[in-house]
Amino acid sequence: MGFKKKQMLGFGLILLFLAILLSFMMFTLNNLKSSMTEIVENRYEKVQASMEIRQLFSRSDREILFAANEANKEERAESLEIINENHSLIESKIAGLSGSLNKAKARQLLKEFETQYASYSITEAEIIQRIKSGNSSDNLSSLMDDQREKRTKVISTMDEFKDYQEGVMKDTLSNSKQTYEDMIGFVIFAVILSILVISVTVVWMIRSTSKDLQSITKVIKNIDFKNLSVIPRIPVRTTDEIGDIAKSFNEMADSLEIYNQKEKDFTEKISEQNWIQTRVADIATMYQRIVDVEVLADRFITRLAPMMGASIGAFYVKRGEGVDMRFVKLASFAGDGEDSGRREFRLGEGLIGQCALEKKSKIIEDIPEDFQLVTTGLGEVNPKSIVIAPVVFEDEVVAMVELASLETFTKLQKTFLNQVLDTLGITINNVEGRMEIERLLKESQAQTEELQAQSEELQSQSEEMQAQSEELQTQAEELRMINEQLEERNRETEEKSKELQVAKLNLEKQAEELKLSSKYKSEFMANMSHELRTPLNSILILSEMLSDPNDSKLNEEQQEFARVINSSGQDLLTLINDILDLSKVEVGKLEVVFDEMNLSELPDLLHRNFDHVAKKKNIDFIIEKSKNVPDIFFTDEQRFQQILKNLLSNAFKFTEKGSVSVQIKKADEENVAQWIQTKGASNWVEIKVTDTGIGISKDKQKLIFEAFQQGDGATMRKYGGTGLGLSICREFAKLLGGWVIVDSEEGQGSTFTFFIPSMPEGFKNVDEAIAASPEVAAANHDAEPFGDQEEPDAGMMDEEDRDKAKPFCNKTVLVVDDDHRNIFALKNALKHEGMEILTAENGFECLELLEKGNNIDVILMDIMMPGMDGYETMTRIREQSKFEELPIIALTAKAMKGDREKCLKAGASDYVSKPLKLDQLLSVLRVWLTN
Repeated sequence: MGFKKKQMLGFGLILLFLAILLSFMMFTLNNLKSSMTEIVENRYEKVQASMEIRQLFSRSDREILFAANEANKEERAESLEIINENHSLIESKIAGLSGSLNKAKARQLLKEFETQYASYSITEAEIIQRIKSGNSSDNLSSLMDDQREKRTKVISTMDEFKDYQEGVMKDTLSNSKQTYEDMIGFVIFAVILSILVISVTVVWMIRSTSKDLQSITKVIKNIDFKNLSVIPRIPVRTTDEIGDIAKSFNEMADSLEIYNQKEKDFTEKISEQNWIQTRVADIATMYQRIVDVEVLADRFITRLAPMMGASIGAFYVKRGEGVDMRFVKLASFAGDGEDSGRREFRLGEGLIGQCALEKKSKIIEDIPEDFQLVTTGLGEVNPKSIVIAPVVFEDEVVAMVELASLETFTKLQKTFLNQVLDTLGITINNVEGRMEIERLLKESQAQTEELQAQSEELQSQSEEMQAQSEELQTQAEELRMINEQLEERNRETEEKSKELQVAKLNLEKQAEELKLSSKYKSEFMANMSHELRTPLNSILILSEMLSDPNDSKLNEEQQEFARVINSSGQDLLTLINDILDLSKVEVGKLEVVFDEMNLSELPDLLHRNFDHVAKKKNIDFIIEKSKNVPDIFFTDEQRFQQILKNLLSNAFKFTEKGSVSVQIKKADEENVAQWIQTKGASNWVEIKVTDTGIGISKDKQKLIFEAFQQGDGATMRKYGGTGLGLSICREFAKLLGGWVIVDSEEGQGSTFTFFIPSMPEGFKNVDEAIAASPEVAAANHDAEPFGDQEEPDAGMMDEEDRDKAKPFCNKTVLVVDDDHRNIFALKNALKHEGMEILTAENGFECLELLEKGNNIDVILMDIMMPGMDGYETMTRIREQSKFEELPIIALTAKAMKGDREKCLKAGASDYVSKPLKLDQLLSVLRVWLTN
């Protein structure tokens, strides 16, 4: 028999006995209910109603007495209202009782009460009426006596009615007690019998099911609630409900084991996530206050490698753009000196280059046995796993990270690496942005100082340049404040990056203003060049003509005067060129061309140029060159030679006796590093120029490198000079990536040391400065290179060569210039060569002379003229087909970069800058007239 059937049978018997017991009890209770209803509803309620009628009646009686004797008008009105309400309630109570009475005597007593109360009510109404009329208590005494008599009768009748109802209620209560005692006896018997039957049934049910329940209890007690991964199962022996319980328990055990496993997995994932977040936060905290990419790279790889369990690592950062883009190693972890990993690579080079190209990470676990990278004190160990990962910012790879481990990288470590690299790109961009801002700030400050120095030098622009300098200083201070604010807010990411971009735009705006200021200075220097060179042109040409002993009609003393004038003009030209050179260096517009030069030829070159000076001053000139100096050297040869020329010229100028020596040797890079950065050079050369001259005092050794400065006033008066040579030397050396220092004692001579790097790839900063400067400062003249400067002996030319050297006879030249001094000088010089001279003061006169049909062989065209300048004039001449082959030589004292190309484009055949050298002009004329 199943558990369900057992339960149904047992509980069926129990319910049967309970039903019999309840049926008898219901019968007995119905009798009790009838008796109690009789007591409560028919008797008690009637007694209660009679009591309430009496209370209302008594209250109305008191209110009448109060209203008649003591009340004021308001209290009387209130008492009368209460009496009316009580009257209505008494009538409703009487009506209720009359409908519920079932005894004849009760109805008779109630009828009697109604009659007496009606009589009482009439008397009461009359009293109320008189009270309302304002009668005193004396006038109401007779009515009050009548009212008291009727009240006594009403109360007596009501008491009799109540006593009758209470007697009936006592009889009914006595009958109910007897019925209750009978029911108690039967219930006791029925309960005893039911207990016996239920006990037998329950014992039978318990014994039949306890065995299965004990087996279930035993299994449940054996459950280890601390370890729910394995739960014991209940054997299923029956197919009844207990068997179903066992099956359900087993299913629940399966679910608990699955849930427990999921909980363990979830806990493990949470632990892993906490592990990742803790280390990510640690690295993010490390980023704070880092303003240099190299520092960031070193701290990052040093912190990341132990967290990843890596034994060695390398960090590469992108440098350059386009075809010059490469990744350079900035930091490593546990590296083996310089041989650990590649120094740099390009996109697609090797596995790391391919990962950078594809912007994907790569994990290498199948590593050859001979791949040994991890180094310990005992030897080398090959790693088990290598991970290569790109650092991406805005879909562009900005860095690469490579790690190697003696163990295989776990999935947790890979996830951690991905999350760290997600934010590293933003950090690198922020740090580079801050570095760029600092660089621009330093450039802005440097340019501010340069502009201030230039404003002091150029007196004609002192007020304007001073205002610009103050404004730039204010802007530099503002930029510094912006930079400090940016450093305080370096924890922000995307929004911070935008703010940095805004600051960068502001800096670019300032750079544009600086460029505009430099442009104004360049224009000023070009105009100054034009105004100085124009009169100097005629001075040099005329003085050169007058000093020629073969052609001049002057006596020897007058010729010497002309030579002095020509020499002074040349000195003035040199001074102008030096000032312009210094100006070009200061504004960053001097062209520097790095190319190959041969240092083995340098000693011979120096001897050729300065031996005659040493011989003239009767001092020794010694040159020593070490064997380890490379023969091939990469620099700007023209600027290099100009530096040496200035240093040697100074040495010979200030040395009266003794010697001047030059020592050329390979420089020690560590020694050079204390003066200037040495990165980017393949090697360094040190050139020392030593003299036994007057020397320089310690307090003047910094001053001599400033523009227009010499040791003291006495030196300038005795030896002359402008004080620009050493200033130009140092500025040129800086452009070439080198430096010039001095070591001297007053009266003991001086040693100037020139450090210069070999730069096969050029000097990047110079290239950028030139690319950012569309114009070069005025009069971009070239320094005179070293070489043979001896003039050919005129006596060696025979008469036939002289005739061939002067093909100017009967040639007509048209000189177009608005300056009469230049016209006068050129006219006399060319007439001396046998040429016919025509002149025009502007482009309009030039065109008129050409239209008149003059047989003109060549035109000398000035560029800067009023009305119609040289460019427009040449363009109009070339528009006429008959003048397409006419030689036109452009002359100008304002030589800007690109002016030569502009002149040739306008129609010039050749280009010569002022002040003119007569030999140079005649050479150009000879070429074009001969051809």
